[in-house]
Amino acid sequence: MAVRKIVVLGSDTLRKKSKPVVAFDEDLESLLDDMKKTMVEKRGMGIAAVQVGVLRRAVIVEVADKEYLEIINPTILETKGKVCDSEGCLSVPGFFTDVTRPRHVKIEAFDRKGKKFEFEADDYVARCICHEIDHLDGILFVDHTKEGREYKKSKGVV
Repeated sequence: MAVRKIVVLGSDTLRKKSKPVVAFDEDLESLLDDMKKTMVEKRGMGIAAVQVGVLRRAVIVEVADKEYLEIINPTILETKGKVCDSEGCLSVPGFFTDVTRPRHVKIEAFDRKGKKFEFEADDYVARCICHEIDHLDGILFVDHTKEGREYKKSKGVV
């Protein structure tokens, strides 16, 4: 396992749509292991493959203390409710703003071995899952709020 460099705001890579994972192999397992190590070392609660420069639909979210969920090729099946709370991002260091997200999310995805599963989450974990899935489509949390758009503009980023 290796700690990988985090891609930050301003990089074109973060704006690209990630491609589906098609090979559930050792390369994917190595990527997931590196993502987890990077996320833990950088003190994140979630990470998407694009944040380490890999355009694949793979995400890891900490769902409980030191308990991690690997989410490959996720699809959001259902959301319920809304809640506004503070968010930050490893790819936008030092900036936090309130973002409205679903209170509840239900997803379908695959694990590292290619086994399909469903997962439901509420509150903070639902927020993290939605935040990371946005990354897979080139969307950053700063895109969701006026404060975030102003922050991007102040950094010369569109």
